[in-house]
Amino acid sequence: MGILKLRKNKKFNYTPRYFDDKGEGNPFEIKHKFDDFRKTVGGNTGLKTKIVNALDDLKSNPDKQADRRVLIIIAVLVLIFLAIIEFDLSIFFSK
Repeated sequence: MGILKLRKNKKFNYTPRYFDDKGEGNPFEIKHKFDDFRKTVGGNTGLKTKIVNALDDLKSNPDKQADRRVLIIIAVLVLIFLAIIEFDLSIFFSK
């Protein structure tokens, strides 16, 4: 058991005794609602693979307003952080 490795959850393949699967799939399968639409969810275990998949997903996202909103939120949070640590912003402006 490694220090940095996370433990995998156990998976069970439960099928009821009198269940007839007619192509609808197992109703007892626990699945996230957006798993079919994202590549970032799945069995990829490496940090680099997760970051590459997240960047590919971000590039293929056609919603530009959501990207702009995320950038504005990040900028506001960075400015709040700089204000908390009392960073002198006057070095960026000439007198």
